[in-house]
Amino acid sequence: MSVEHVPRSAPPPDWVRDRRRQIGDQIRAARLHANLTQERVALAIPMDRAGYNRIEQGHASATLDTLLLIADVIGVPLAELVR
Repeated sequence: MSVEHVPRSAPPPDWVRDRRRQIGDQIRAARLHANLTQERVALAIPMDRAGYNRIEQGHASATLDTLLLIADVIGVPLAELVR
């Protein structure tokens, strides 16, 4: 099969993007409550700060592994970040 016949993945529905932004807001709130900077969390994961910022802004999807690492660094249960 040639590349031109491979279907492109469709963008996620609006509700998924909205939920991703909500999760990013919850991550940011938990990080600020723990008095941590984006740089500190990103270094501990490890991830570059720009990539971490994209997760907080809801512009990028985090893998489950990354969410687990973020929760651990911030010191909160994963469920608090994705509720």
